[in-house]
Amino acid sequence: MKIINHPSMPVGNGHYSTCIEHNGLLYISGQLPLEDGQVPEGIEAQTRLVLAKLDQILQAADIRKEQVLQVRIYLSDIALWDQVNLVYADFFGEHKPARCVVPTCPLHYGCLIELEATAFTSKNEQA
Repeated sequence: MKIINHPSMPVGNGHYSTCIEHNGLLYISGQLPLEDGQVPEGIEAQTRLVLAKLDQILQAADIRKEQVLQVRIYLSDIALWDQVNLVYADFFGEHKPARCVVPTCPLHYGCLIELEATAFTSKNEQA
């Protein structure tokens, strides 16, 4: 097991690692749309921010978004799903990782969305 740390990666406030590599897989902890203590207004802006944070982590680990295998999205209100899906589809383009959307109670800091992911790290494997 290897904990992935890089100055460009978002850093969480809790007792957890943002990103762990193990047996060719990259496990990325849940990312909230929180930056400099601020949460952007609206689900589209919050979705763009969690996806940007995911992209920062992937880049720091030298992984392309086409190597993402699964994404789990937690939403404070399932009525937000259509807006989330549009931003998500724009981010991933033709790549379609396995996905789970979990309607949940209110999220920390009043966030509307949280996103976690799993990717493969094998450099010799084709995406």
